[in-house]
Amino acid sequence: MLGLVAGGVAALTATGAASAATTDAGTGLGSNWYASAPYLMPEDNSPPDAAAVMDAAGQRAFQLAFILAQGNSCSPAWGGTSSIDSDTTMPAVIQTVRGKGGDVSVSVGGYGGTKLGQVCGTPEATAAGYQRVITKYNLKAIDFDLEEPEYENTAAIHNEIGAARILQQNNPGLYVSITTAGTTAGTGWFGTQMLNEAKSQGFTPNNFSIMPFDGGFNGAAAQTDALVKFNQILQTTFGWNEATAYAHEGVSMMNGRTDAAEYFRQADFQAVLDFATAHGLARYTYWSVNRDRQCAGNVDPGLSGSCSSVAQNDWDFTKYTVKFAGATPPTTPPTTPPSTPPTGPGTPSGTPTGNPGVCTAPAWSASTTYTAGAKVSYNGHNYHAKWWTLNEVPSASGQWGVWADDGPC
Repeated sequence: MLGLVAGGVAALTATGAASAATTDAGTGLGSNWYASAPYLMPEDNSPPDAAAVMDAAGQRAFQLAFILAQGNSCSPAWGGTSSIDSDTTMPAVIQTVRGKGGDVSVSVGGYGGTKLGQVCGTPEATAAGYQRVITKYNLKAIDFDLEEPEYENTAAIHNEIGAARILQQNNPGLYVSITTAGTTAGTGWFGTQMLNEAKSQGFTPNNFSIMPFDGGFNGAAAQTDALVKFNQILQTTFGWNEATAYAHEGVSMMNGRTDAAEYFRQADFQAVLDFATAHGLARYTYWSVNRDRQCAGNVDPGLSGSCSSVAQNDWDFTKYTVKFAGATPPTTPPTTPPSTPPTGPGTPSGTPTGNPGVCTAPAWSASTTYTAGAKVSYNGHNYHAKWWTLNEVPSASGQWGVWADDGPC
């Protein structure tokens, strides 16, 4: 992922203790959440508490970054230094996210560092290295972030694309995204060669995503223009029509100030989100959750890996990925409603009109986490949850909210 000059691939330190047993698998999120999962570095760049982000923003999935080769070996390690066999930070984060009903994807590669595709020799050996990561963490999703210097190495890209193809075949249902650099022309020569490699191997991931930043971009209009041009490249390469190309296309942005001193603010994220939903893009994500907060003191102290360098509230940018997933981000801090709803004319929670009958579904609770299909009763009506939710009042959900009103009890 571009944007790592500010500490993205700094050396990670292993804790030295043996990691916990294989982390329990997630509850099986829909692909919409993997498609919206923003990048998070739990071992660098002043990592935020994933659970707090989930509560405050409503995001259910994160893209954990990055797996690299340990030294020059064909062995996966976080940041290239912390072996998956001994690291304890990542299993703890994964367990926390899954304990709240969410899940994670893991991103392999990123900007800089040595990638498995550069040292493993063959697609099969590269796939075997990544399979260790999938098995270790019971992954249902993986991201191949193919950038410099790897994507300039034809043999390495052959190994990475081949590995992605093998993993897709050997792990039925595995969500696979391919992320690469974006340019004002959509993507550059190396990105196009990567697409040609995928075509030659007969490989189609869930999406090919570009990163339209750090390349002379000026706001959302330049980004959406690049997405249109990348769509044309996908059409030309794979013989797809426009709609099919968009259904295989994704975007990965950078919030706030970029390495190239471009600025992308909340309005830019909204504009790209509008474009993504209108055109049926397959993925909408960004780098990174670590940066999704305003810098202390000077709002723009320069490029930072742990804050955005623009004015914002905490997790403003993550709420856009939540919207792409089809969920409604919380608008206020979680609060516990009174045990007896207020009554009286003009109050939304007043006594319901008519005869609601007797509700047999469990009463809605502000402190309970609900998953898709969960049924509750509230103010004389039955509701069912369309997706994961916590502390969203059923009667305030509205037509596009998480709770569907099933009528009076």
